Amino acid sequence: MRGYFGIGIYQPKNKENIGTLWRSAFIFGASFIFTIGHRYKKQCSDTVKAYRHIPLWTFDTYAEFKDKVPYTSRIVCIENSENADNLSNFVHPHQCVYLLGSEDHGLPEPILSGNQTIIIPSKREFCLNVSTSGSIVMFDRLNKEQR
Repeated sequence: MRGYFGIGIYQPKNKENIGTLWRSAFIFGASFIFTIGHRYKKQCSDTVKAYRHIPLWTFDTYAEFKDKVPYTSRIVCIENSENADNLSNFVHPHQCVYLLGSEDHGLPEPILSGNQTIIIPSKREFCLNVSTSGSIVMFDRLNKEQR
């Protein structure tokens, strides 16, 4: 497999979701994990202790995060947005950083407008849990790489 990816959450609200996303990130092969605007604390939902296996970065602001994104990496936002590309047709970049929004506010418009955004297709107009959304996108990446 070529490339790498990282995944993180912008201003996460529920600590349990962070641990669940980290466990999935480790299992699906993420190269690193991160939070923006929230310091990570050990979570019981991170049963594999992902922070021991892959780097965990914490950033105070989006600007600080964007300044540290690895060279040639594209930021891909995962958000319910009218201008988002459908995950079903999405070609994952070889070098990519996936960014999820907080459970209660999502990602701010200035972040969305400056980056590619993908949406997970659904039959209802409700949002998925943030850790579930991240897990689905990572599974989709792995599945498409194996084809």
